[in-house]
Parts: sequence; C-alpha cells; structure tokens
Amino acid sequence: MSRYWSAFVHNLQPYVPGEQPKMANLVKLNTNENPYGPSPKVLEAIQMGVSDRLRLYPDPTSHELKQTIADYYKVNTANVFVGNGSDEVLGHIFHALFQHEPPLLFPDITYSFYPVYCQLYRIDYQTVPLTADFQISIDDYIRDNGGIIFPNPNAPTGCLLSIAEIERLLQNNQDSVVVVDEAYVDFGGESAIPLTQQYPNLLVTQTLSKSRSLAGLRIGFAVGHADLIEALVRVKDSFNSYPLDMLAEAAAVAAIRDRTYFRETCDKVIQSRNKVTLGLQEMGFEVLPSAANFVFTRHPQHDAADLAAGLRKEGVIVRHFNKRRIDQFLRITIGTPSENQHLLSVIDTLV
Repeated sequence: MSRYWSAFVHNLQPYVPGEQPKMANLVKLNTNENPYGPSPKVLEAIQMGVSDRLRLYPDPTSHELKQTIADYYKVNTANVFVGNGSDEVLGHIFHALFQHEPPLLFPDITYSFYPVYCQLYRIDYQTVPLTADFQISIDDYIRDNGGIIFPNPNAPTGCLLSIAEIERLLQNNQDSVVVVDEAYVDFGGESAIPLTQQYPNLLVTQTLSKSRSLAGLRIGFAVGHADLIEALVRVKDSFNSYPLDMLAEAAAVAAIRDRTYFRETCDKVIQSRNKVTLGLQEMGFEVLPSAANFVFTRHPQHDAADLAAGLRKEGVIVRHFNKRRIDQFLRITIGTPSENQHLLSVIDTLV
C-alpha cells in the first residue's frame, strides 16, 4: 500500500476477472467467450476502417452505432447509450442512478462486479437470496429500495427469469430504477427491451462480447427512457467523452447488421449446450437449466475444486467459484463441438 493513495483506495476489493492463461493448447472454457469468431463482415469493416482517419477522434456520440441499435430494437436513438464494454456501462449506471439512501437490491449469487461498484461508489446494498433451486423470486424484491439490478439469464447460474415476471416487478416497483443485465440473453432468453417503451424506470444492458464474438473490442450498450440515458451521458461526458474508437464502432455496426451469422452461431452454441448438459447428466451431474452460453453444474460425489484441478491437469480450464452456496459448482463455457467432446471425455475419467 502506498501513502500516496486516496484514503478509500486502501479498502477497495477489485473485481477479479476470469483467468486468461498463457499456456498453449488449452481448451479454454472459463470466461464465456464465444467459440466462434466474429462475422466476416466485422473483419471486413475493421480492415476498411484502418486508414489515415485514425489520426482523428471518433464520433463522441457514436451516432451510427446508436442508430443501428435503435433500428434493431425499434426504439429511438435517444433511448440508446453505448460504452466501452457493458462493464463500463454498468459502472456509469451505478454512479448515475443508484446513489440513493435506500439500499440497492441484487441477488446473493450473481455477477460479482455489482458489489465492487457499490464499494467504489459508496452505495448501500442488500443481497437477496436466490431460492433453494437458484431462481430469482420477484416477490423478494417488492420492498423499499434505491434500485434493483440482476442479470437475465443470471450469472453464474444461467437461470432465466420470464418476461412476465420482470413486468410484474416493474408494475410493483415504479419509484426506483430496475436494470436488467442481458449479457447472455441471446442464447435462450427473451429481451426485456420492448418493456422500456412502457416503463420509464426500466434500463436494459447488453454486450457484444458474447453472442457477437467481440469480447476483444469492448462494446456494450443500454436501452431505456431518454431521461435515464441522459443521466448516463452526463456521467460519461464527465469521465471519458470518447469511449468507443472508430474500429470498435465499425465492427459493432457490422456485427449487429449481420443477423444471419448472429443467429447461426447462437443456434450452434444452444445445440452444443444441450449436448453438454445431457452428457454431464449421464455422468451423474446436476445441471441447472441454462439459457446462457455456459452451464452451471455439480456432482453429488465429487468436490468441485478437485474436478477443476483434474481438468486443468489435462489442459481444460473451467471456472470454480469458492463462494458460499456455490462452492461445489463449476461454470463451464460452451466451446466448439470438439472442445465439448474433449471436456466430457476428460470428466468421464475423473468421475
């Protein structure tokens, strides 16, 4: 620790991202990256963007990308905010919309960046326990709060909350902002974005890292009422007026417009997820119902940490969370068919 730090930095506990191993020949199934590369049209757009224009600043409003997102979801550009990955978008949301006296509510088992943002922005929060079968119960959120946020599908469980239940929450919670974090929604869920036209306190976030294979470019966005978007813009322009570079924006526009490639790759992941789920169940694993590009699973007779270590020895990396309630689960990203088969083959030798 340095005596030059600001006082509050000493107590910060930063988010720990998934491991990015440097070892060769790994089957890397630990960070929910898409096993299929981005659309060829994305690569073409990036190549075309490499020019003398890179000496100029990008459009600070990212108008073309906002228009593309607005057209895709049938909203107005005033309803769209974009940022440097959905993590930055979420950070601005916590700063702009959740600093209230009542506590922010989110699940006890969820995206582990949420409590980090609360610590960073000094936001009081309460965690709401998932049910015994790891589902979000809307009834538990209908109480005084300074905001509500949850992923849908949830992470790391992969479990999905229905649109009907989200709308029931909105109908019973009209005095604070509700944020639905849809990082994985394209792998089996239904987006809540249409509800933003009816409920001015709903904000939906998404990322291009997962279903559109652009994790390396850091592009995220939010859709909601213009008043909510304006709050995010105010924070953004007080922090970084140019969050997206020219190449990232060109890639994002191309990725969203190539609907055929997007749907084909999502369908491949869904089909593989079903096969992996069945394979694990046949070996005695419990697998939570997943609408994401990963599965959350445990074996009643084998320790999860031991299984993760055994997989690693054979060059297969998965994610183990050493946390209360889920320390016997593994989160396994869906890979290519050959990677998935290798995963199942190795697990079969361990159980």
